[in-house]
Formats: sequence, structure tokens, C-alpha cells
Amino acid sequence: MNYKDYYEVLGVPKNAASKDIKSAYRKLARKWHPDANPTNQKAAEEKFKEISEAYEVLGDAEKRKKYDALGSDWARASQQAEAQRRYRAEQGASNDPFGGAGFASGEPSGFSDFFEAFFSGIGRRGAPGAARAPFAERGGDLETTIDITLAEAYHGGPKSLTLQISEACPRCGGSGVQNGAICPQCHGTGRQLQTKKFDVNVPKGVREGQRIRLAGQGGRGSGGGAAGDLYLVVNVEKDSRFERKGNDLYVDLPVSMYDLLLGAEVRVPTMTGDVNVTVPPGTQNNKMLRLAGRGMPKVKAAGFGDQYVRLVAMLPTDLTPRERELFVELANLRKEPVG
Repeated sequence: MNYKDYYEVLGVPKNAASKDIKSAYRKLARKWHPDANPTNQKAAEEKFKEISEAYEVLGDAEKRKKYDALGSDWARASQQAEAQRRYRAEQGASNDPFGGAGFASGEPSGFSDFFEAFFSGIGRRGAPGAARAPFAERGGDLETTIDITLAEAYHGGPKSLTLQISEACPRCGGSGVQNGAICPQCHGTGRQLQTKKFDVNVPKGVREGQRIRLAGQGGRGSGGGAAGDLYLVVNVEKDSRFERKGNDLYVDLPVSMYDLLLGAEVRVPTMTGDVNVTVPPGTQNNKMLRLAGRGMPKVKAAGFGDQYVRLVAMLPTDLTPRERELFVELANLRKEPVG
């Protein structure tokens, strides 16, 4: 097994904070997801696997700690682990890489941290030759992003998405080892990417950065343990018409200067369709009108936010000679003293 610089894979320094590692992972996972690269899926899938593997290590505090401690000794430790396994096999020892001959009770092997950190599901060492009962372990929680439109955030409801989930290798059961050798299917990682389709119920009014929990849809447990949960971090795509601020919506509405001067009924877009709004005579440019209850639904609360409409005057740029004369006449009238 070759050494992999997971910090380089995620493009973060070795002293990066956990939040920066998570942020880098989200950005790269979104960029290299095979669904986002339909013309280059194979290369994207390989890149996505590499990113997922790096985050599986650096995203876990204990695994990261052991990875940092091991450092450049990765290759040497792998070779020593394989040599030790072969030695025990030749001596007729147990196929379990952490038990059997060659290990005294409580004696550190020099390799257990390495396997525990990067090969999910491998058993714990016990006394020499002692049989160990299987233990149940809950699967890990997983996290990824879900992209939704502002309209989907407003209305809520069902949404389907396809994700690649890292799960226990079906060949070795997540141990990374088969018949005393590195599993040829997962290459010792104990994990494999599986493509899954999920049906998600998007809550009405959900905001950017909020998480949707899918119970039991995370990593598969081992030894009969329950599966972990899958968390979907919401990314609300920008809307071409509306800007969202909390539960309120903002929209710019182009209107003619005549509508502002003389008053008018104008059509205003909302999340549930256009509505008529009265513009009073003499309304100033950039005047903000409030439409109560036309904003976003409030999450876990009754009611809606408001919608604010900014009236933006559209001035004519192609006046005819006659129109110009009239505007000059109007301008002169405004200059004449009243009375």
C-alpha cells in the first residue's frame, strides 16, 4: 500500500482546523461528484473516491491523530505488517492479524494503531490464542450536501437524490483482511463506494447550512450493530428574482416613471404567483413596499416572513423630438413660481 498525503488531496495545511478540513471536503466533493461530471464520470469517480478516503481519515479526530503520528512511516509499517502476517501464517498462527502467536497479552504490536485508524472494522487483540466473541459497533455518521432551489425550500416536500456512500466492503465484511491477507476487493481499506438513491423530505422554509437527518442511512454497522445516520447539509441555490434574508424575501421591480408619478396597479412576483400592488402617485424611486406574509415559511413555527418590493424607475433613453419638447415644457413649468 502506497503512502497517501491526505492533506495534499484536500488541499489543506497539516495544521488546518477541523472546520477548514470539512469545508475543503464539501467543496471538492461537490466539484468531483460523478453526477456533476457526466462527460468525465470515470475520472471524477476516482477523484471522488480519493477525496472521500482522505476525509474519512482527516475528518475523524482519533484517526487524524494516529495518521499524523505515523507520518512518513506509512510504507514501512505496511511492509512490516505484511511481513508479520506471513510469519505468523508460516508458523501456523491464527489468520487474525491482531491475535494468535507472536503477541503476548497486552504487548503492543507496533501496527495496531495503523490498522485501527485506516482499516475499518478490524477486531481487537486479546490473550494469545483466546477466542473472541464478535462485538456490535454502530456505523459511522455520514455527511454530504444537498442542492435545492429557493422554490423547493419554500414549498418543501419530497426530493430524490443519488449519492455514493462509503460502506463496509461486502467481501471482507469491513475488516480489510480476508483469509489472513489484504482484501483484494477493497485493498485493505475495509470500505467501498456504493451508489444509493435516497428519498428526502425537504422541510418547508429550510435555510442554507441547515442539516436534514436521514436516520439509519449512514455507514453500515459491524457485528450486528446499527447503521449510522446520514446528514444532508442544505445548499440553497441563488434565485434569479428573489434574495432571501432570514425569513424575508426581497425583489427589485422595474416600473416606468409614469407609474411612480401618476400612480398605478403593478404586477409583483411572489413565491405563489403574481399579485397586484397599488403604487401611490408621487412614489419616489427605490421606494420599498412591504407585502406582509409573502416571505418564506418559518421552520418549526407558524406563519411566514414578509416580502419587500423595491420599485426601480426605468427612464426612457430614446426620446423622440416631440417627447423631448414636452419634457422641456414640463421642466419649465416646474421652474415657474406658483401663484
